[in-house]
Amino acid sequence: MGAPLRASLERRARLDALADEAAAFGVRPMRAEDVDAVVSIETEAFTSPWQRGTFLELLGRSTVELLVMEHRSLGIIGYAVLWCVLDQGELANLAIVPSLRGQGLGTRLLAHVLETARGRGVETVYLEVRESNAPALQLYERFGFSQVGVRRGYYDRPKEDARILMARL
Repeated sequence: MGAPLRASLERRARLDALADEAAAFGVRPMRAEDVDAVVSIETEAFTSPWQRGTFLELLGRSTVELLVMEHRSLGIIGYAVLWCVLDQGELANLAIVPSLRGQGLGTRLLAHVLETARGRGVETVYLEVRESNAPALQLYERFGFSQVGVRRGYYDRPKEDARILMARL
C-alpha cells in the first residue's frame, strides 16, 4: 500500500472515530428520572446547589427549558437551565461533570441551549458568572456574550462578585 493511500485511510479512520464520538453525545429535554443525576452534577459544580425539589418543580413549566447532555454509555454528563420570558432568556445554570470538562462538551451544550432559545423567539440571553470562573467566561465570550454589569457579593462560599453577561441572538 502506498503512502498516499495509507494516509487517506488513516484520515478516514480518524474522521470515522470523531463521528462515532460525536454521535455518542446527545442533548434532550430533562425528564423526572434524570433529576438525581442532574443534582449530583449541580452539587459538584456549584457552592450553593439547587435541591432536587427545585428541578422537579421546574419540569413542565412553559417558561423554562431544562436540557440534559447524555452520553450513550456514561449517562447524564451535563445539563442546562434556561428561563424564557417573551424575547428574553436567562441562562440560570450550565454544568458538565468535572471529569469531562475541557473537552468541548460545554461548547456543544451551550450551542444547543442558544439554538433552543432562538427557536422560542428569544432575542437576548443574560447570565451571571463568577468573576473567577475564567473557563466559563472564555466560553461565553466565544458565543458573543459581553459584560453589561456586576452584582457585588452575589455568590457565597466564597463571597464573590458576579459578572452579568448578555448576548443578542
